[in-house]
Amino acid sequence: MITFLRFGRAHTLIGTSLSLLALYLMASRHVGAHDWLMFGLSLFSCLAANVYITGLNQVTDVEIDRINKPYLPLASGAYTMQTGKLIVGVCGVLAVVSCLIYRPWLMATVLSSLAIGTAYSLEPIRLKRYHFWAAFCIIVVRGLIVNLLLYLHFRTALGAGPQVQSSVWLLTAIIFVFGVIIAWFKDLPDTEGDEAYGIKTLTLLQSREWVYSRGGLLLTLTLFLAAAYSFWVEWIWLGLGLTVLLAGYRFISSRLDLSDQASIARFYQGTWVVFFGVYIVFGVLG
Repeated sequence: MITFLRFGRAHTLIGTSLSLLALYLMASRHVGAHDWLMFGLSLFSCLAANVYITGLNQVTDVEIDRINKPYLPLASGAYTMQTGKLIVGVCGVLAVVSCLIYRPWLMATVLSSLAIGTAYSLEPIRLKRYHFWAAFCIIVVRGLIVNLLLYLHFRTALGAGPQVQSSVWLLTAIIFVFGVIIAWFKDLPDTEGDEAYGIKTLTLLQSREWVYSRGGLLLTLTLFLAAAYSFWVEWIWLGLGLTVLLAGYRFISSRLDLSDQASIARFYQGTWVVFFGVYIVFGVLG
């Protein structure tokens, strides 16, 4: 199980699960109805898509991962290449078949995510080679597709019309920026392998200091403005929750040492914790 979680990248599986739960809870409150079976089937479909996307990236990046992330199952030899390809194929099929149960919004979410994830990793397109298009893929999936389409899916499946509430738009704006941050920060510790295999990340084109300073400022401003807006429209508890997340991000930033790989890895995982926190705050209070 631990090996499978590493193959599926546990932090992305947690992020996907929390995003679906938060959006379902928001839609349920807005509509005044529940359907946990529908939620469970939707979660299964999206998690299968998640494993397909992260697994395909490892199948195509195994040589790079032997330098950057030697603990991953294919790079370490815990899984054979045949096993990795089998898991990717099965999860891809499961994601496609299960998403067809709820049309059009869940189907649109899963199929578009699979298409973008495939273009991100697979030749001849392999968008991850270019920092702009790599960021574009993450921003579109995490920032737009997941939040807007899944909210519409949950809302319509619960019997309401396809309308996006203002709190969902605020969540989408925050996660859109997080998509940019994740796309930038994920390459901070991976310069050696990326450089060796010609992956033109923003960290290599600029520097670690440049990426961290710009990304950190962007995320700080986003959380600050989102909290300020929440207080302005009298979403007091939501504003307080976002303020706590901002303080948490500034704390993990204060402990970052860009010359130490372990410190960078902790900082990146800490950024994901703040990402999780955004969904928890909106799921409970949004």
